[in-house]
Amino acid sequence: MIDVLFETIIQVLGVILLSPLYVGILERIKALIEGRRGPSIFQPYFDLLKLSKKEMSIPRNAGWLFINGPFIVFSTYVLISFVIPVVYPKPVLLTPTVDFLGGGLLFSLAGFLKVYEAMESSSNLVTLGISRNLSFAYLSEATLLTVFIAVALVTGTNNPYVTMQFIQAPVEYLFLPHFLAMASFFMLWMFETGKLPLESSGMSELGMIDDSMLYEYSGKGLMLLKWGSYLKSYLLGSVLLNVFLIPWGMQTGVLGAVADLGIMFLKWLLLLFIVLVIETSLAKFRLFKVQDFLMVALVLSTLSIVLTVTLNG
Repeated sequence: MIDVLFETIIQVLGVILLSPLYVGILERIKALIEGRRGPSIFQPYFDLLKLSKKEMSIPRNAGWLFINGPFIVFSTYVLISFVIPVVYPKPVLLTPTVDFLGGGLLFSLAGFLKVYEAMESSSNLVTLGISRNLSFAYLSEATLLTVFIAVALVTGTNNPYVTMQFIQAPVEYLFLPHFLAMASFFMLWMFETGKLPLESSGMSELGMIDDSMLYEYSGKGLMLLKWGSYLKSYLLGSVLLNVFLIPWGMQTGVLGAVADLGIMFLKWLLLLFIVLVIETSLAKFRLFKVQDFLMVALVLSTLSIVLTVTLNG
């Protein structure tokens, strides 16, 4: 029991403390490729620290959820780190309470809370951003659920840890429905973490999707929401790496859990390299093309389900 406790602490602290680092690394390398000096890889930590020292301004019509929502959203993402294999390949505390579907519902809950608390600000700009976000969310939520259903059908279980072990077999890894589900989940991760090459991405541009809901936040509330977005990116990206893309190499035991932090760092460098290739080689596309992008991801996940049922039947 003591070992499980330490393994859980290592995983959760790894998620909380290291998630901003990968954002900093990506921005730094992107700047170097573009011929700029760029910010430090630790800039996200500096930004979070600066926001934590600022006072939180509250709109006149804001309610209870606007004030406390960022704490709930951040806590929800931290809770997810207790139940899915984002660092350690064996079950940790709270793992038996949630499967893949439960994890997907927790992500959906955090997304719903962000929308609802942003609406309480009564800001026209925020309302515009929410409507833009929801016009894509129905496709992303459907894709997330169908991907998890597809993986459950491929592996015969909805337990993420069992799935991780199952996919390590070459026959199962090379199974066509698994590749379709992997491609679908990768596309979903690109959208959910703001990695799509949109035409506009500035703070006052129409190309913003998720960050447009943060206009009225400042201080600690904005810090928690930004940190929560880093957690979300790390959680989804680690599931992509450990369950779909590179399910091998993870170690067990307390010392193994510490080593897994370094192993995950190497895996993340590969994922960041793939993202950089996409962002620097593809032309930016307009905002309305996001629906086409997500529709393709949904079709791939649905096709994975159909092929699994057909081939296994």
